[in-house]
Amino acid sequence: MAKIAYILLCHKDPEAIIQQAERLTAVGDCVAIHFDGRAAAQDYQQIRAALDDNPNVTFANRRVKCGWGEWSLVEATLHALRSAVAAFPRATHFYMLSGDCMPIKTAEYAHHFLDSHDCDFIESFDFFESDWIKTGMKEDRLIYRHYFNERKHKRLFYLCHEVQKRLGLQRRLPADIQVQIGSQWWCLRRRTVETLLKFIRQREDVLRFFRTTWIPDETFFQTLVRHLIPEAEIESRTLTFLMFTDYGMPVNFYNDHYDLLLGQDFLFARKISPEARELKSRLGRLYAAEDVDFQISNEGSNLYKFLTQRGRVGRRFAPRFWETESSLGRERELLVVTCKKWHVAKRLLEQIRHATNIPAIDYLFHEEHTPLPDLGGIEAALFKRTRHRRALLRMLYDYYQSDRLLICLDPSAIELMHDFHSDRCTTRFLHIECNFSDDYLVGHAQRVGLAGERTPKTALNTLLPTIRNDITYEADSIRDAGFDHLSQLNENATTEQNAAQLARFLSVPQEQATQILRVDHLFCD
Repeated sequence: MAKIAYILLCHKDPEAIIQQAERLTAVGDCVAIHFDGRAAAQDYQQIRAALDDNPNVTFANRRVKCGWGEWSLVEATLHALRSAVAAFPRATHFYMLSGDCMPIKTAEYAHHFLDSHDCDFIESFDFFESDWIKTGMKEDRLIYRHYFNERKHKRLFYLCHEVQKRLGLQRRLPADIQVQIGSQWWCLRRRTVETLLKFIRQREDVLRFFRTTWIPDETFFQTLVRHLIPEAEIESRTLTFLMFTDYGMPVNFYNDHYDLLLGQDFLFARKISPEARELKSRLGRLYAAEDVDFQISNEGSNLYKFLTQRGRVGRRFAPRFWETESSLGRERELLVVTCKKWHVAKRLLEQIRHATNIPAIDYLFHEEHTPLPDLGGIEAALFKRTRHRRALLRMLYDYYQSDRLLICLDPSAIELMHDFHSDRCTTRFLHIECNFSDDYLVGHAQRVGLAGERTPKTALNTLLPTIRNDITYEADSIRDAGFDHLSQLNENATTEQNAAQLARFLSVPQEQATQILRVDHLFCD
């Protein structure tokens, strides 16, 4: 009978990790946990305290600080895998999971399934010939060395890439390796894992190559399994059900997707929304059940494709099932800075970026050229960003792997503010009130097309009071909106008064808020 050792990579929510480990081990399976080295020490200690006495749980012998697209994700997986191999000598299969995965079959079903399929389940497609990569870099992932994290050090990442291209510093791929690509969520037999670990002990050149490959978790195991194992013993698919939206981001599943998930020909599903508590509870109970009959319809991917295509041509007769209960998420916090003087808000955001780890984005719903990551096209135009604003923000939370996000809005965007305020997430607002000189208002009128360089002064004198009243009206609308969490900075207030407001908005000590506000000419035009 198959015995599964789950390789669990996680970085947050210790209580959910404990529950997941207890659920999987209750039926005799095993779990090896790698908890991100960047996560809070007290969260890790909470997990260890709860699970150290469980003989079917082990921990990676080293915690790695993981970053998306980096070798660190593969390194963390290898640490957990080695620990699992040593701790669980009777494990027959090793199955990659994340904290967002849940079983959609019983343990009984999973064991029988693996017993009847003597093969490795891992997506493994030719890197150069397949169309697995839809957008962004392809060959450049491999032929150039990548030393910087694309999300945290975007400028350095692309500068390093461009310098190598200009100087012709391409590198050769290992001569005997045919690079493959596929999903990082695999299930491998014990003899495959032992063969792979032996191979990497002997081939430092291969490890050295993948250490500076971009997004190696999609190529490392996929390449080596295909290199080491006969093709007839590999089924190029994942046993974890996951789908992607029109914009290349993972679909979230909610409470009313239970029957849909059970009908798919997979053992687990990813990603289960943190809000889908009922779904998590039902799936948690399911894993330990016995004698459950599953009717496999496997229509998920086809249904997804069908509804996506109808939405693209404007014939959306039915809601897309992955958008059910669409929300930013109760566990998330959206911080909104609103200021009519955009340069003032941008100066403040720059200070906040340097002082905190909160991802901060400028006027993304107002400026076409606001720097945004590649999100598959949803970020390409202002109308797309506004139309799909919640989807866009969910993608940004996922991209930055953060539950907090800071954005800027113009005070005129009161409808957007009300929309975000009504979301299940916690929304905090910081309204920055400035003084407006006549010269500034003239410049503003010219920027928004209300006046030109040759507009007569008499016309401007008539226009300026109207513009000033409009700005005052927008400020009053924000104050009168009844937002639960509204803080205000004022150009005429003292540094101490503004620091108290900023500290409340950011949930930081007042000393840190005071340091953030120590920027020269914050309110200057």
